[in-house]
Amino acid sequence: QVQLVESGGGLVQAGGSLRLSCATSGRTSDIYAMGWFRQAPGKERDFVAAIGWTVGPISYAESVKGRFTISRDVAKNTVHLQMDSLKPEDTAVYYCAADRSRLGPDSRDTDVDYWGQGTQVTVSS
Repeated sequence: QVQLVESGGGLVQAGGSLRLSCATSGRTSDIYAMGWFRQAPGKERDFVAAIGWTVGPISYAESVKGRFTISRDVAKNTVHLQMDSLKPEDTAVYYCAADRSRLGPDSRDTDVDYWGQGTQVTVSS
């Protein structure tokens, strides 16, 4: 079993930055890839970014390329999402995700093996 706990969400003005963190515990050796999804009220939970846990490529949704950066710290069992130049349309609950196989731009929420509880990101205009 894998447990994921997100932190770092909050309220920020448009153009500002936030840094999300996801701490992992449990059977972290089962993790092949980690990523972030987000869900606005009444909408689907959509892919944002992913990274191979110990090795592998990084991928981003087109809407966040150039603004968001995903990174990992394997020694601390933690993944981060640095969000810069935030826009009101980035407002959503952000969920940390882990998978035993792979994650990428085509991943659906139903493909994810483990979820965090979510952290709210609100960007004001």
